[in-house]
Amino acid sequence: MIQTIDVHITHPMSFERGKSYCVEAASGVGKSSLLHFIGGYRRDYEGQICFDGRDIKTFSPSEWSMLYRTGLAYLFQDLRLFPSLTASENVQLVNQHTSFRSQEEIKALFERLSIADKLDTPVRLLSWGQQQRVAAIRALCQPCSFLLLDEPVSHLDDNNAAVLAALIREEQLKCGFGIIATSVGKPLPIDYDQTIRL
Repeated sequence: MIQTIDVHITHPMSFERGKSYCVEAASGVGKSSLLHFIGGYRRDYEGQICFDGRDIKTFSPSEWSMLYRTGLAYLFQDLRLFPSLTASENVQLVNQHTSFRSQEEIKALFERLSIADKLDTPVRLLSWGQQQRVAAIRALCQPCSFLLLDEPVSHLDDNNAAVLAALIREEQLKCGFGIIATSVGKPLPIDYDQTIRL
């Protein structure tokens, strides 16, 4: 279980499990890159990123695999859903490996986010805002120490953004994970422990 993430790239940043952080910057400054670096998807940076004091560049593929089963959950800016699969099938791709949620819990998440009628709809037929909510549900089917959210409400209206924020905050209080969310001007509407401006 990851307790702290320390980043030393352009300037020092430290993230603690259980706390909420908003990383703000203009488009193209490096918010998504920062999350890609923390998540291990990119290694083309100078500096150091440590999980509980250990440089992540020393992690083996099997250690990364374990981290993605138990330590990190990710809502990507580009969502990374499979367009030919239904909303439910996209969520099940994660949940069948984690067994983190019951089918009733997943259905309740769809209902909470007002997309219960889209469970059996291929995601290519959903609006971007609906797809964003499907991706959020998928991320919440992953047990984690840190939830990485790349512009998670960029295509949601204020009401849906508030509903998603309340849901994520409830899950954070229940599970104790840290939140690192990026924003280009429309942040996930929760109370943050710290706002970091790049």
